[in-house]
Amino acid sequence: MAGHSKWANIKHRKGRQDEKKQKIFSKLIREITVASKLGGAEASDNPRLRLALDKALGANMPKDTIERAISRGAGDSDSGNLEEITYEGYGPNGVAVLIEAMSDNKNRTVAEVRHAFSKCGGSLGTDGSVSYLFSKKGQIIVKESNQEKLLELLISEGIEDIESSDEDLTLIFTEPSNIHNVKNVLLKESIEIVEAEMIMDSSQNVELNSDETEKVLKLLENLEDLDDVQNVFSNAEFSL
Repeated sequence: MAGHSKWANIKHRKGRQDEKKQKIFSKLIREITVASKLGGAEASDNPRLRLALDKALGANMPKDTIERAISRGAGDSDSGNLEEITYEGYGPNGVAVLIEAMSDNKNRTVAEVRHAFSKCGGSLGTDGSVSYLFSKKGQIIVKESNQEKLLELLISEGIEDIESSDEDLTLIFTEPSNIHNVKNVLLKESIEIVEAEMIMDSSQNVELNSDETEKVLKLLENLEDLDDVQNVFSNAEFSL
């Protein structure tokens, strides 16, 4: 159903994340803290927190670390200064880049983001410069290669797209509000969920050759390495 393959992009991203486990923990702790601050400490009543907890447990984060993050968000003033911020910009070859950050000092964060862009041949844009190219979606990766089986199970759940890889994995896109319903159906059928998360999916993609891929990846990696940055999305279609 997909018009182009997203697997190359996912492989690049997961490869980077696997090398940076401690940084992943820090980002997840911030997400849990803010999710519990905004929606409360009960995961059953807070879909954003439920998704963050699933990711934290999937990353083998210790339960006491998770509980401290929830408590900090739900009742501790230490989380009060954290703000969610979105930055937009352009990378090499005109690639659109969308950055989600959490910060207690916006001046520091924007300076770091701007520096990362400039040293990699990109530029920080204004609000709205690239965000119109992206829409929020739920993304689920499952260990199941039978698309017909998945479609039969999930078509009534309103899934938007489905794409298989050459590794017995399938990528499922859904409306953000449906992601937990889709997960529940999959779990009832004992289908292994490799990853489930909210992403910003691009409507227009820029195909890159190997040299261009290397330049854009350097920018994305530099942005992801910033302490205040939670997620980085682009409309780059990487070459394998």
